[in-house]
Amino acid sequence: MRRSWMWVVAVVACIAHGEALAQSQPWPTKRVTVVVPFTAGSATDIMARTVAQRLSEQLGQPFIVENRPGAGGTIGMTAVARAEPDGHTILVHSSSYTITPTTYPNTQYDTVRDLTGITPLALLPQVLVISPDKNLKTVPDLVKAAKAKPGAMNYASAGVGTATQLNAERFRMGAGIEVVHVPFKGTPEALTEIIAGRVDYYFCPVNAVLPLIAGKQLLALAMGSTKRSLALPDVATTLEAGIANSDYNFWVGMAVPSKTPRDVINRLHAETAKAIESAEVRASMAKLGAEPMLMKLEEFDSYIRNEIKTNAALVKAAGITAQ
Repeated sequence: MRRSWMWVVAVVACIAHGEALAQSQPWPTKRVTVVVPFTAGSATDIMARTVAQRLSEQLGQPFIVENRPGAGGTIGMTAVARAEPDGHTILVHSSSYTITPTTYPNTQYDTVRDLTGITPLALLPQVLVISPDKNLKTVPDLVKAAKAKPGAMNYASAGVGTATQLNAERFRMGAGIEVVHVPFKGTPEALTEIIAGRVDYYFCPVNAVLPLIAGKQLLALAMGSTKRSLALPDVATTLEAGIANSDYNFWVGMAVPSKTPRDVINRLHAETAKAIESAEVRASMAKLGAEPMLMKLEEFDSYIRNEIKTNAALVKAAGITAQ
């Protein structure tokens, strides 16, 4: 009997020792998948690749970006929420992260319960762009044309309930116009239609559209953010153009499954902060018109919860529903 008891104790000790070793193993131990819930070439995708490359250099493991677009970003979010919580699957999302809990209430995950924020990566101002062929050169021109034929004009977004739609809806309500929403899977698809003139305008993350503005393929009418962009300092905001309550701030951030070990979360936060603070990444962000945005873990989680509430009110006021 005594030998049996000692055998049980030995087994338990071995298990505990094994768990301790597993917890103490360095992270990452293999390839890290960075899920982006939008198409390649989108603003979120570009930011994810910029930071992932630096993290790969710092940690000595490949950080591979995997695009899983659709359903306002919830397809990619579902994949991460269901992933093994070991730090080898992370999410880089836009501020749509705090919108979809309202616009997609029946997902197979809960944003607050099943995911935890690491930190925002950057603020990316959105710019109101339009084809030069539309012959609308200012915000007042656009508003006047929309009011002349209610419901005739339309705007693009990167999907229902995304930050691009909320910016456009803030503008629509502030300007008092009636326009039609045309959702796409991501920014590249939306821009194709804007350039062709088949869709009238788009509040696009600035980093994805700078070359098109410089090449005069698109005209920048105004910034949709609270303040002007360093990348387009001569382009006034919609607030400056006289459209009250029309601003919306777009950010890109990182999250992981909530059951990820705390030591892994802490290291991922520290390494991400180091990457964003590096001269290389800051230079890349500056070229994209992005502004670095870092928060502590607890601060970001609180920010997410508060923004979910704020966006829920905006979604209700705008009458946004998932399709």
